[in-house]
Formats: sequence, C-alpha cells, structure tokens
Amino acid sequence: MNKDIGTPRDAMATLFEKIIAGEIPSHCVAEGDDWFAFLDIFPRREGHTLVIPRRAAQRLAQLTTAERSSLMEGVAHVQSLLAKHFATTDFTVCVHDGPLAGQEVPHVHIHVLPRTEGDQGGTLMSMWPNTHTVEPDHAALAKLATSIQGV
Repeated sequence: MNKDIGTPRDAMATLFEKIIAGEIPSHCVAEGDDWFAFLDIFPRREGHTLVIPRRAAQRLAQLTTAERSSLMEGVAHVQSLLAKHFATTDFTVCVHDGPLAGQEVPHVHIHVLPRTEGDQGGTLMSMWPNTHTVEPDHAALAKLATSIQGV
C-alpha cells in the first residue's frame, strides 16, 4: 500500500515499472545496475531500443546525478551493441521529457535508434518543418540566452 494515499502500489506502477518487475513481457537488449534496455514494441525502425532507469521518475531532472550518468552509460552500451549488429555508427537518440514533450509513459526513457542508409528516418527538423525558413535572428537569440542565464 502507498501509505500517503492508501492505494495499492500496483495501481500506481507505470508500464515500465511493470516491465522491470517482469510483470509485462519485454525483449531485453542489455541491463545494468541502475538501467534496463529493451526493444520498443512499436519500433520506428528495427532495433529501436528504450533505455530506462530502474528507479521510476518522470523527468530527467528528478533523477540523481549518478542515475543520469548511469543511464547515459546504458545508452552508450546499447549503441555499441546496436552498432555491431546493424553495422553503423550513427544513431538518433531522443528523450521526450514530460507529457508536453510527447512523453507517453510517465517514466524517463531514452529512445536509441540505429541509423542506416535509406532507413526512411528523418531529422529533428521533420518535427517542425517550417522553422528553418528564415535567417537566424542573432539579436533575439542573444537576448534569450542572457535571460535564461539570469534565471
């Protein structure tokens, strides 16, 4: 039971917590002490892998520095495995950090997609195709950078 709100822990477990617990099947690619990597069941391309922290957290900022570091070590390890299997050194690595960013499962997860010639994948620009149509406004960018630094 969750003593804070009186509901069973399972009622609050995310899909990924259930995968880690072995309650939902997954196809493990690799794992470490603090992370777990498995194939995405709705892959954007063959080899599309998710790397997740073992401790549930919705956003990267909610992980400890050590957990973030370990998670990225997991990403690098998965890349090395996928590189050998798909004979590539190129990857799309993506994080949807929160629901407004497109996160569908409220548990940090990093998408690792091996990229090969002709794989039909796009770039980040394909998400916002009309944003690169004018020259950069360096004055506005400098002002924004200064404002962000002052927060």
